[in-house]
Amino acid sequence: MLNIHNLSISFQGEYLFEDITFKLGVGDRIGLIGKNGAGKSTMLRILAKEQDADTGQIAADKDLKIGFLKQDIDFDFGKTVLEESYEAFKEIKACEARLEEINIQLAERTDYESESYNQLMIDLNEIQHQYEILGGYNYQGETEKILQGLGFKREDFTKLTDTFSGGWRMRIELAKLLLQNNDLLLLDEPTNHLDIESIIWLESFLKNYIGAVVIVSHDKMFLDNVTNRTIEISLGRIYDYNKPYTKFLALRKEMKVQQLAAQKNQEKQIQQTQKLIEKFRAKASKATMAQSLIKKLDRMERIEVDEDDHSVMSLSFPVSITPGKVVVELEKVSKNYGELQVLHHVDLIIARDTKTAFVGQNGQGKSTLAKIIVGEITHQGHLKLGHNVQIGYFAQNQAEYLDGNKTVLDTMIDSANETNRSKVRDILGAFLFRGDEVEKYVKVLSGGERNRLALAKLLLQPLNVLIMDEPTNHLDIKSKNVLKEALKKFQGTLILVSHDRDFLQGLADTVYEFKDQKIKEYLGDIDYYLEQRNLENLREAEKRTIIEKQPKASNNKKSYEDQKKLKSLNNKLSNIESKINQLEKAIKNDDVALATNYDETVSDPNFFDSYQSKKRDLERLMEDWETLQEQIELLS
Repeated sequence: MLNIHNLSISFQGEYLFEDITFKLGVGDRIGLIGKNGAGKSTMLRILAKEQDADTGQIAADKDLKIGFLKQDIDFDFGKTVLEESYEAFKEIKACEARLEEINIQLAERTDYESESYNQLMIDLNEIQHQYEILGGYNYQGETEKILQGLGFKREDFTKLTDTFSGGWRMRIELAKLLLQNNDLLLLDEPTNHLDIESIIWLESFLKNYIGAVVIVSHDKMFLDNVTNRTIEISLGRIYDYNKPYTKFLALRKEMKVQQLAAQKNQEKQIQQTQKLIEKFRAKASKATMAQSLIKKLDRMERIEVDEDDHSVMSLSFPVSITPGKVVVELEKVSKNYGELQVLHHVDLIIARDTKTAFVGQNGQGKSTLAKIIVGEITHQGHLKLGHNVQIGYFAQNQAEYLDGNKTVLDTMIDSANETNRSKVRDILGAFLFRGDEVEKYVKVLSGGERNRLALAKLLLQPLNVLIMDEPTNHLDIKSKNVLKEALKKFQGTLILVSHDRDFLQGLADTVYEFKDQKIKEYLGDIDYYLEQRNLENLREAEKRTIIEKQPKASNNKKSYEDQKKLKSLNNKLSNIESKINQLEKAIKNDDVALATNYDETVSDPNFFDSYQSKKRDLERLMEDWETLQEQIELLS
C-alpha cells in the first residue's frame, strides 16, 4: 500500500528523524507515538503529501485514497451539518446535479425522436448506473448513522455548522473522513474533542475498518483497544513492533534487556580478544595470528542499545492554605446561550479535598459550569465559594488564554509576582523549556508545548482548588503520566473535566454526568460510572421481562364496581401487551434487516422515520403499561 524508504527531515539544522524506513499494509492499525516535538504530526503531513521530506522516497499504490484529520481545520460556514457531511461524496453529488439537469431537460423537451433526446436517455441510464455503483442510494442513511455514532442528534442535522463549537465541527470533519472509504486514514489526535461514548463508538468503527489507519494519540486505552501495531519516534529513530501500545512497551523493555545482555557478552569477548592480541604481538611466531584477531575485531558489528528519551516535565501542585469544609456550593444554577438552554436548576456541593470528574457529551455544560465556578461567565442562580478558597484554572482552549505574541519567558514573568519571579526559569526548566527555548514565541509552540506552559503558569499562583478542563489534550503519554501522579498527590480539591478514561482511572472518587441540562451523581470512580451506564442501558430489557409476569390473583372480596373496573383495566392491559409484543417483533425484524442487509434496508427513505416511530410508540406503550399495572395493583 505505502512504502517509506530512508525518510529524513530536519528543522534549524537538527533532525526530527533521519533515514527511517517502514511499510503500511491493508489492515494495519498503527499507533504513532512519541513525546511532544518528536515529529508525529510532521510524519502525518508527509504521508498525506502536504509536506515534503528533506530526503527519502514514498512509494504508494496507484489511486491510493488518503484521508487526513488534522488538529486544526479550516471550515466553510453557511451549511447545515448534513450538507457539510455530504461534502464527503463529491462524485455522488456531481451525479445528482447531472441527473437533475438531465431530468429537467427531459421534462421540458418534446423532440422525442431526435438523436440528442436519445443521447440524453443514454446519458441518464449511464449516470444512474454510476450513481448506484458509487452508493448514491445509501449515502444519506450511512451519513446519519456515522453522525449519530459521533454524538449528533437528528435535530442537529439541519442546524448550521456555525452554531457548533470547534470540537463539534471537528466531529463533522471526522465523519466526512469515515464516510469517504479511504484506503488510508491519518488521524491526528482524533479523541481530543470526543466524549467517552463517542470514543467507544469510534474504537468499534476503526477496529472493523478494512483499510490502513495511522493514529497519533496520547490516549493509552484508545490505542490499546484499536491498534495492532506501534511505531515510536524517539531521538530521530523509529521503533516498529506489531503490538498495541501497552504490549509494545513491555516488548521494548524486554528487547532492551536482551540488548544489554548481548552487549555485555560482546564486551567480554572483545576484551578477551584484545588480551590475546597483546600477548601474540610480543612473539614473532604469533604475529600472523595477532593480525587475524585484529581484523576480526574490525569486522565485528558492535551491538548498540536503543536510546530512550527520558526527559519529562517535573510537576507538583502545592496547596496554599486550608479552605473551609465546603469549597463550592451551587443552588438552582442555570445558564443559556440565547435560546439554547445548557444548564437548568443545577444543585451541587463540592467538599474540601475531594476529587471530582465532570463527564458527558460535548455541549452538555461541563466546561460552562467550570467557567461559572471560576467567575468567567454570568449565570442565573446562586453560587457560593467557601472560606479561603483560591482557585487555579486550566482552560481547555489554551490558545485563547495565552498571548501568541509573547515569548515563553515573558508569559511566565508577566504572570509571576515579587516572591516567585526569581523562580521562573527553574519552573520553565522543570517543564522542559530550557536554554533558547524560553525565547520561543507562544504562537509557534505545538499544542503539547502550550499545555505545558499553561501548567507551568498555574504554579505561579496560590491555589487550594484546581479546576482543569481537558488538561491532557495534546500532552504526550509521559507528560500525562506525570500530570496524573501530581494530581493524585495533590492534597487540595480537584474538579476535572475529561473524556480520557485511562487518565481518570484511580483519580476521581466522584463522577457527575452532564445530560439534558442536569447533572447526575455517581459515588464511585470512572470504572463504576461506565459500569452503571451499561446497566442503565439494560433497563428496557428488564422492563420487558416484567411484562411476562402475570398479575397476582387476589382472594379479597371486592365491590361489584371494583371488579368491573379491574376487568376493564385487565382488558386494556392485555391489549397493550399485545401491541407491545407486535412492536417488539417489528423492531427486532428491523434490527435484523439492518444487521444483515444494511444497504438495501436504508435505501428506503422512510425506513429510519418508521423505525424511530416504532421505538417511540413502544416507549409510550411501556409507560401506559406501568400506569395500568399500578392501578390494577391498587384494586387487587
